[in-house]
Amino acid sequence: MMRTRPLKVALLGCGVVGSEVARIMTTHADDLAARIGAPVELAGVAVRRPSRVREGIDPALVTTDATALVKRGDIDVVVEVIGGIEPARTLITTAFEYGASVVSANKALLAQDGAALHAAAEEHGEDLYYEASVAGAIPLIRPLRESLAGDKVNRVLGIVNGTTNFILDKMDSTGAGYQEALDEATALGYAEADPTADVEAFDAAAKAAILAGIAFHTRVRLDDVYREGMTEVTAADFASAREMGCTIKLLAICERAADGGSVTARVHPAMIPLSHPLASVRGAYNAVFVESDAAGQLMFYGPGAGGAPTASAVLGDLVAVCRNRLSGATGPGESAYAALPVSPMGDVVTRYHISLDVADKPGVLAQVATVFAEHGVSIDTVRQQGKDGEASLVVVTHRASDASLTGTVEALRKLDTVRGVASIMRVEGE
Repeated sequence: MMRTRPLKVALLGCGVVGSEVARIMTTHADDLAARIGAPVELAGVAVRRPSRVREGIDPALVTTDATALVKRGDIDVVVEVIGGIEPARTLITTAFEYGASVVSANKALLAQDGAALHAAAEEHGEDLYYEASVAGAIPLIRPLRESLAGDKVNRVLGIVNGTTNFILDKMDSTGAGYQEALDEATALGYAEADPTADVEAFDAAAKAAILAGIAFHTRVRLDDVYREGMTEVTAADFASAREMGCTIKLLAICERAADGGSVTARVHPAMIPLSHPLASVRGAYNAVFVESDAAGQLMFYGPGAGGAPTASAVLGDLVAVCRNRLSGATGPGESAYAALPVSPMGDVVTRYHISLDVADKPGVLAQVATVFAEHGVSIDTVRQQGKDGEASLVVVTHRASDASLTGTVEALRKLDTVRGVASIMRVEGE
């Protein structure tokens, strides 16, 4: 039997995502009520600019006092889509104190203070759901928290930022330079006026922290994630990648060590073989591989951003939280029992593609090979091209630690025959 008294929802933020959440709550009201077992009512919308016209939203619901809205005492669920650290953090913890569960899309806050927010939710017996914080419409957090709860996840590898994937895809498919591809992404609305959070991988690093924490039952903060942006990727790098049968993607990689005693989380550009499914992820789409003991390889693919896709994930969480509310239960909270240490990037082992500018004369290759050998880095392949006394030397290594590769590069720079290190890129996905 359906309960007639509605569950009241407070919406914090009414931008691209928030307005879509409000629209879907209104247009799909009957379906949502049937799925939940009670109607849901938009009880208030907190915004910064109240004078702005918001189609489909009763102006009487709009307020600039978000704190008063979450303190009302009759709110069942607070949906937070304002982003940033403050005032979002204070508003969320206040919502818990006043008896409301929270649905959030705030990746930056969850990556920085997820443990404290989970603790506050548990203290007050409320839910904290955040499917929309990582990959837009793609169901990813719930499968990791629930569907794979009985399995052991060993690796999460994927493209989690649509803006950077669009830019790299354009560079690959058209031969465009970085700035040209970025300008197109901006013109089409894929990149913000200030794209720093995307192109310098802050956005992807926050998502990696959230995914690693859930996958490995370990607290992983944003500061634990190695981050390397994609602004230095060039058309020449793509040309080198094509010669190897690869392309370049900005990847989030979360791994459990082979001995199971530690984890790593990192975000950086990497070459991946064209045969790998991630190589065919085009435009602003996201795709994530999850590798576990029992389930094997799972791939999650879809639009990773945008108002409607992100709102879809928010509404999915809203339905789940409302169902919990009616049954008097709460969903899964933080699972950090494993408490595994997070290893530094220097311990990470992978393959490398190194492009060197060298003098075109006898003995150069032998000198370079000696430096690699002295640092314990095994060479897989070498390609050399020379003209008019200058040459390029491309070295692809077998698997080596980041620390040993760093030492190798430092030694190479000291050779008189090495004019410079043109690029260094990791090779993944084999």
